Amino acid sequence: MKKVFVSGCYDMLHSGHVAFFEEAASYGDLYVGIGSDKTLYELKARKPINTDAERLYMVKSLRMVKDAWINSGSGLLDFEKELRQLKPDIFFVNSDGHTPLKEKLCRDLGIEYIVSKRIPHGTLPARSTTMLRQECRIPYRIDLAGGWLDQPYVSKYYPGPVLTICIEPDYEFNDRSGMSTSSRKKAIELWQTDIPEGDKEKLAKTLFCYENPPGTPYISGSQDSLGIVMPGLNKYEYNGEYWPESIESVLEDDILSWIEKVIWLLPLYPRTADYNAIADTCIDKDSARDLSNSARKCWNAILEKNIDAFGEAVRESFDAQVKMFPNMVNSDVMDQIEAYRHNIKGWKLCGAGGGGYLVFISEEPIKNTIQIRIRR
Repeated sequence: MKKVFVSGCYDMLHSGHVAFFEEAASYGDLYVGIGSDKTLYELKARKPINTDAERLYMVKSLRMVKDAWINSGSGLLDFEKELRQLKPDIFFVNSDGHTPLKEKLCRDLGIEYIVSKRIPHGTLPARSTTMLRQECRIPYRIDLAGGWLDQPYVSKYYPGPVLTICIEPDYEFNDRSGMSTSSRKKAIELWQTDIPEGDKEKLAKTLFCYENPPGTPYISGSQDSLGIVMPGLNKYEYNGEYWPESIESVLEDDILSWIEKVIWLLPLYPRTADYNAIADTCIDKDSARDLSNSARKCWNAILEKNIDAFGEAVRESFDAQVKMFPNMVNSDVMDQIEAYRHNIKGWKLCGAGGGGYLVFISEEPIKNTIQIRIRR
């Protein structure tokens, strides 16, 4: 029998975990590395519901698990020591657990790397630990085009829109991933479980003020709070101020469903601790105008459900952003774009400097990526 290795937290053990283990075990004898309480806290800034001793007990009790242990390391590769000792034939991961770092490690060690889709058992509902946690009903957001125009030091050169989509928390997206995770944490402090009922723009303004109290040295852009609170697809028009002049929303299911079908997220390497996105900026009227025009082009392409124009506009928005903020990208990011660019319509970055996701636009499935669900 081949040896198959998987690694994860496996907190609040549920049917999704069991289905994942069953699929992994179909390739051979299954060995499970479990993240320690300390590692989980370092990565996610929270404690697990169940301790590592409890999680180990439950996982080892599953009939398809040959053996399990608590990983001795830390960080995203906390399992590396055990992986080298076990020398498995296969490293099996879920699509939301895939990272280029894991893939490279397996390539270096000669281990087959298999990325699975999250497939529930039979007619059971899809489950994830994130979905089961109370606070996870508060969404994330992705800005599709125009990002940085919500900062007055950019839109003062040329007014323009920022487009965002409100993302259901079906996955626990990486921290500092460019999906408004810091604003989401503030929303959890304010509202705990979900966005309250009421006027969404007023709620977003409340969150914006809560995140940026008087004296805040760096003001988070308002598209973060708006993108979390406002469901669907939204266009915010900025003109040299922190708050948009107008907001236009799209909640039609046919358009939102189309967006969901053509967006694919590829996890990236974590960024370095000393990273500074706004160092070496080069902001002027021409670059701000290019960013604005690409966002308007993107909006029209989405309304027309034109995949070619959508991909091109997203790519143009990305190029305009990088021109103004060259530190947004590094060699790892560009290598990933180069590896996929011939099979996709367009791309953008969530999480400047890495640590987040590359957003690919494609009508065809993209290997090792995950898809999102837009809040209605």
